[in-house]
Amino acid sequence: MPEIVEIPLELTRFQLPPAVHDRLQFLLDRQDEGYTLSQAERQEAEELIELVEFLSLLQLRSTRVSQ
Repeated sequence: MPEIVEIPLELTRFQLPPAVHDRLQFLLDRQDEGYTLSQAERQEAEELIELVEFLSLLQLRSTRVSQ
């Protein structure tokens, strides 16, 4: 029987703080406007995108489990 991992409800509702969301949006907008991001900026954007994807997966999982 597979082991069930419980996810705290508070974690499934977590969203990026507005300043972090704004920073990610700024980096993505710069890139879309044709600016070349520095290595550090590119890494920062990639890590923030991974965090957003992870949070989305947690939210989807919690929705599926609660149904």
